[in-house]
Amino acid sequence: MDSFSSLIRTASHEQHTEAETSTFMSDLLGGRLGVDAYARHTEQLWFVYEALESTAGRLARDPVAGPFVRPELFRLPALERDLAHLRGPDWRDGLDALPATRAYADRVRECAERWPGGYVAHHYTRYLGDLSGGQIIRDKAERTWGFARKGDGVRFYVFEQIANPAAFKRGYRELLDGISADELERQRIVLECKRAFALNTDVFRALGEEFPLSA
Repeated sequence: MDSFSSLIRTASHEQHTEAETSTFMSDLLGGRLGVDAYARHTEQLWFVYEALESTAGRLARDPVAGPFVRPELFRLPALERDLAHLRGPDWRDGLDALPATRAYADRVRECAERWPGGYVAHHYTRYLGDLSGGQIIRDKAERTWGFARKGDGVRFYVFEQIANPAAFKRGYRELLDGISADELERQRIVLECKRAFALNTDVFRALGEEFPLSA
């Protein structure tokens, strides 16, 4: 029988691919969009991680979500340094969530408040993605817009407190395999992972509409 972590990975593979290959992300990583589009994407990330991390404290002792609350993963301080670099010291004044981003962040917060298993689904899709594919984005951003290597502008993708990402991801998957949830709850978590990818894809779609490539 497949482990829960491989079940999640397999079940959400299609949505994961759709998110990764969205027009906006393809154009951004292909160097066809300016740094403003990259900054706008970084702003949207702030809302999602604010929802994930501002609620983490209350879940730290939860039997289901608690083991996943790991401060070494937290991204908000890095995001805020990136935004100060990209938008200047008054970056908060111009912070504006797209409707799709608002829906995504609201869903994360709703899960954090009412359903720890759902929170784990969002935690998994975000942080494991950042530890993996996020490194490709960092490399492309450094080369395309001249950010210092692992410096301001790309700090979001730099996990300074995780010395061995591969070992960390292995440990994370072991946590998933041992999650305190019955079969029905595990199925619900898998469905929420799919929903998380869909919400993320909606944000990419909205960003694509805001930054269309002229034909």
